[in-house]
Amino acid sequence: MADNVVEKDTVIIGSGPGGYVAAIRAAELGQDVTIIEKSETVGGVCLNVGCVPSKALITAGHRLRETRDSSTYGISKTDATIDFTKTQQWKDEKIVARMTNGVNMLLKKHKVELIQGEAFLDNNTQLRIMATGPKQFMDNGGGQTIKFKNLIVATGSRPIEIKGFKFGKRIIDSTGGLNLTAIPKEFVVIGGGYVGTELAGAYADLGANVTILEGTGQIVPNFEKDMVDVVKKNLEKKGVKIITNAMAKKGEETDKDVNVTYEVDGKEQTIKADYCMVTVGRRPNTDDFGLEMTDVKMTDRGLIEVDKQGRTSVDNIWAIGDVVAGPALAHKAFFEAKTAAGAISGKNTENDYIGVPAVCFTDPELAAVGLTQAEAKEKGIETNVAKFPFAGNARAVSLDSPEGFVRLVAEKETGTLIGGQIVGPGASDLISELSLAINCQMNAEDVSLTIHPHPTLGEPIQEAADILMGFPTHI
Repeated sequence: MADNVVEKDTVIIGSGPGGYVAAIRAAELGQDVTIIEKSETVGGVCLNVGCVPSKALITAGHRLRETRDSSTYGISKTDATIDFTKTQQWKDEKIVARMTNGVNMLLKKHKVELIQGEAFLDNNTQLRIMATGPKQFMDNGGGQTIKFKNLIVATGSRPIEIKGFKFGKRIIDSTGGLNLTAIPKEFVVIGGGYVGTELAGAYADLGANVTILEGTGQIVPNFEKDMVDVVKKNLEKKGVKIITNAMAKKGEETDKDVNVTYEVDGKEQTIKADYCMVTVGRRPNTDDFGLEMTDVKMTDRGLIEVDKQGRTSVDNIWAIGDVVAGPALAHKAFFEAKTAAGAISGKNTENDYIGVPAVCFTDPELAAVGLTQAEAKEKGIETNVAKFPFAGNARAVSLDSPEGFVRLVAEKETGTLIGGQIVGPGASDLISELSLAINCQMNAEDVSLTIHPHPTLGEPIQEAADILMGFPTHI
């Protein structure tokens, strides 16, 4: 392959949320862009086996539960059934395929070259590709060598496999959890973080008996306790058993089930389930493609060190998404992708993570952005905090979803908003207003004077701002 070297402008390894957005933005800025993707489809984990298909199962679960019991609204209860094969077909064909086809169309529109192959770095300016797709590089033994001007690493991450729980037929990762062919009667989830808690709720709605084993003192530990308590109460109402401070010890598969042994307070116990899904975190994909052949610096956790523009220790190599520090969120990767692509084109771009929201699609939803009151205190910032419950909001009550609240955190002296948390209906959509407010350094008065339509779920944000101003209305 050494004699068949082609030169490229901007090369991107990986076509997930970071990779394909970087490609589009780079192309819009006039760069000649090539993406190398080893999978058959673009979109990465998020689009194919992650955040997008999981929302489909969550939606299906909500619809089934509502169909089976809407007596609150005076609607007679019916014996609803589910054909899970059709549910999975809908997820795969109507949602995942549609979205991946859309990304392919956008890449073609922007004249981005897409190579289905596996990349291996030789040095700071060159890589080799071994084709994983059909009929590529056939004249050169299925390989190609590329000399690149700029490189963006967007290789994403993969599930962590823990000791005693080797992935197999009954012990599965989140991808396996999304692609079950039947709804399990008994379902054990190890790890009550974002993914584990979301899918635990989805399968509980679909009719499974679910047990969550969480190693810390609470599920979704990245959110504040009073927010999580609302979600926990709802999960338990659905029959989900939540066991915290639990250490998973081993899983023993049979053809029909799996025995899961765990330890709490020094005592071992065993649960039998149809499947055990392990969702204890993800590992960055920074191994096995030759980074060690470059001068790129890494952390001891296998992450790539970057500056505020996503530039590594090598001037022409950039990294974005799950392979760099920070939360493994698709929208963070979107943001970093645009920053890196702009920087390559000479734009004065920079990553600023204060306005990056975190969302968990539980029932009700969790969302947060900026600083919590405790985090602000650690930084020496004096704050005022206001909290408005959805129980005081007409729209939430009419939706029979009055649980939860909106909380705003503002600097005491200036009233500038520095954080916000929402647990309740529509939190995943509402958090964007708070992200905008914090990014724009708006204060409580700015939000208080913004007219929010009535009756809507957005009003509690204004109500909380009114409280910060000292003029509460509906509380």
